[in-house]
Order: sequence, then structure tokens, then C-alpha cells
Amino acid sequence: MGLLTREEKASSGQVLLEGADLGRLHASQVPALRRRMGIIFQDFRLLYDRSAFDNVAFALRVLGLPEDEIRRETLAALEKVGLTSKAQVRPHKLSGGEQQRVAVARALARDPDLILADEPTGNLDTETSWDVFKLLLQANGRGATVVVATHNEAVIQALGKRVLRLRAGAVERDEPAKAPAEGRP
Repeated sequence: MGLLTREEKASSGQVLLEGADLGRLHASQVPALRRRMGIIFQDFRLLYDRSAFDNVAFALRVLGLPEDEIRRETLAALEKVGLTSKAQVRPHKLSGGEQQRVAVARALARDPDLILADEPTGNLDTETSWDVFKLLLQANGRGATVVVATHNEAVIQALGKRVLRLRAGAVERDEPAKAPAEGRP
């Protein structure tokens, strides 16, 4: 994930995104690259001096959207993850699962074409985890590319999506999409 967000540079080879070699991007181009992505970090990366609402709205403000649109989209994103009642609460007053859902709302708020999710349900109970995956599947259904890093084999099998397993920088497994397991998304 760090290679795709350009937090890290590849020590060898290339990482291509829409034909552009991310390793050759000038540092000044990296913020524009990240603005086009929805990123769900494993460690949340929330702004702890701001409310849940402001954490989600921040992602829209950097795009220069009008305030009325920011408010509407932020509230819609918080509603999708079930946190409208916690909109004015700061992250340190939220549970780990609630913080994770704020991070998910922030990533989905701008309806990006590329969503990168690093263990997006690591701090969530089973039912909320499936709710998050439903949101990611909906984004995928709208045309977004969704890349999820997870160790949860049950999720991998239930979703029925393409699976790539990486080990030591090399593709160890490339399994095509198949019918999802019954009972979940």
C-alpha cells in the first residue's frame, strides 16, 4: 500500500498507476496523486484535535469543494458508517471501531476511483466488518478499483474477488474472481 500511496519508493522494478511510474513522480506531485485516492489506513491517521465530522470534511476541503457540498457529503459519509450521532466527537473519545469507521467515511466521502484499504476491519466486530465490506463492494460496483490488504481468509473467500498474495515483494498467488460464498456480501 505504501508503494501505491508513494509513502515508499520501490527499491527495484516499477509501480505503475494509469501508466505513470510512481517512483518517478516528483515529490510535489504526490499530494495530487493522493487526493485522487480514498485511503483507509490500518492505524486510522485521524486528526485528534478535530471532530469526526472535521476529519471526514478535511478530505473534501483539500479538494476545494464549496462548504455546503462538504457538509452534505460529510454527513452522508458518516451516515453510511453509522456515526452521525458522533459527528462532533473527537477521536480520542471514540472506540477503536468508531475511529476505524471515521477513517472509512473519510476515504469514501469523495467517491474516489481508487480505494486502498489496509486491514479496514481490523478493529471492528463481525457485523460492522461486513457493513464496511458492503460499502467497499458498492464503491466497486460504481466503478471504483478497490484494493484491500487483509489477513482474514474468511473475508477473502466470502467476497469472491480476485486475490493476490504477495510474499517478499513477489506475487505468490493470483487467483481470479469466483462466486462469493453464500451468506455474506
